[in-house]
Amino acid sequence: MQMHFPAAGIMAGTSRHDREMAVNAKKQLSVCTDPVESLRLQCLARGSSGIKGLGRTFKIMDDDNNRTLDMKEFIKGLNDYGVLIEKEEAMAMFQRFDRDNSGFIDFDEFLLTLRPPMSNARKEVITQAFRKLDKTNDGVITIEDLRGVYNVKYHPKYQNGEWTEEQVFRKFLDSFDSPYDKDGQVTKEEFLNYYCGVSASIDSDVYFILMMKNAWKL
Repeated sequence: MQMHFPAAGIMAGTSRHDREMAVNAKKQLSVCTDPVESLRLQCLARGSSGIKGLGRTFKIMDDDNNRTLDMKEFIKGLNDYGVLIEKEEAMAMFQRFDRDNSGFIDFDEFLLTLRPPMSNARKEVITQAFRKLDKTNDGVITIEDLRGVYNVKYHPKYQNGEWTEEQVFRKFLDSFDSPYDKDGQVTKEEFLNYYCGVSASIDSDVYFILMMKNAWKL
């Protein structure tokens, strides 16, 4: 049983929350003194993909693919992403994340710490949605997966001939994918990162879970 395409509803709902969250984050920034919290708020002020975007910036800099950053890369990454932070603050933050004093930080761990905290109930419903979409069970959502789950017939841009089925799916994946590296595949990590941002903008667990269940027909 295929479902009608949900993207428009999900995105419309989250864009309103996004705007509210960005406004709140900016307000909190003016009184925030903790450097990690300040970085989190600067990311959230860009909307739900803010933290994910920072992750991508770091990923691009990780030339040898060892998923770690040294101090120089870390500071350059923050600058490239346009984060306003004093060099001393950035160094202090790096040291907080470099728990074993190796001179490197694991950037997956860094992003996990940066993510706004989320209840287990929320993580569980996000995981359920991911599993439902990942038809091929390979840990990545692709166009091939979506073909089995969604019917694009009712998508307005498909109906008016503006987009092909492929384009509808690609656009959908791009909204979860990271802004700097849209590869047409969404990993569980990216999916979680996306919803972490959305989650930060919704106070009530009950409302968040209901939104997810409605959006993904869980």
